[in-house]
Amino acid sequence: MKKTKEGEAMKSGFVSIIGRPNAGKSTLLNALNGEKLAVVSDKPQTTRNTITGILTDQNKQIVFLDTPGIHKPKNKLGEFMVKEAKEAMTAVDMVLLVVEPGHDHDNENIIKSLQGVEIPVLLILNKIDCIEKEKLLEMIDKYSKYMDFAEIIPISAKYGDGVSLVMKAIEERLSEGPMYFPGDMITDQPEKQIASEIVREKALWCLDKEVPHGIAVEISSFKENDRGILEIGATIYCEKNSHKGIIIGKNGAMLKKIGSLARRDMERFFASKVFLELWVKVKEGWRDSDFMLRNFGYEQKK
Repeated sequence: MKKTKEGEAMKSGFVSIIGRPNAGKSTLLNALNGEKLAVVSDKPQTTRNTITGILTDQNKQIVFLDTPGIHKPKNKLGEFMVKEAKEAMTAVDMVLLVVEPGHDHDNENIIKSLQGVEIPVLLILNKIDCIEKEKLLEMIDKYSKYMDFAEIIPISAKYGDGVSLVMKAIEERLSEGPMYFPGDMITDQPEKQIASEIVREKALWCLDKEVPHGIAVEISSFKENDRGILEIGATIYCEKNSHKGIIIGKNGAMLKKIGSLARRDMERFFASKVFLELWVKVKEGWRDSDFMLRNFGYEQKK
């Protein structure tokens, strides 16, 4: 067993972050991990794959699994997302169930699927900045009757309130274990997938409600040139010609904005200058195409 600098045994564990769409799971992952790993948007169903965030220090290694929101799927992409989320509840050491004010019925159904599990389930009441104290106390009382949670922690992941309490609760429940990943590794996502998610996030932010979630991003090229600059080519796919025009914008203004914001985040994450080229193509019905889903990396595990 690996020893820490103080001579104590290393602690480690896998922690799954689950909940309904738009509950703030990705924001919590980013806050806990101290790095921007997951797409954050005010739109539901932003996360599509289970994302691994790895936090390592001299005493511990925590492997976070951020999952797509659990919802009623309307297409094959939705079915993939729900399956990813449910699979992330198995073979882990701890579960963080993130809920927000309202949506009680959806959360009740998720809680039912957790009843009887033999691992700690921490209930994270997120977005407390959006609720009065009296309503928060009622919420705590209501959820405490659903099941015996290991702990109930009110937080605002967006503003960082209570995030340290979540980390403390996780650390207290970690067991002795090995380092599963190298100490300097912060995610198991391939670089191309990270670049793809950065572009997709910026598109979601810039396009607001004009274009729904029918967009996907494919990285067609990813290489470092002889001057040490990362050259990245990405294609944004949408489902309608009208959406293509919105994404490009007048005189290409919207696409330039998306590219500028994405390049800035890429340069910070990859610690390198980035030359980013973006294209937009239409693929009608890609969310129900097995071939296209596999092509974009949304492939069901056997």
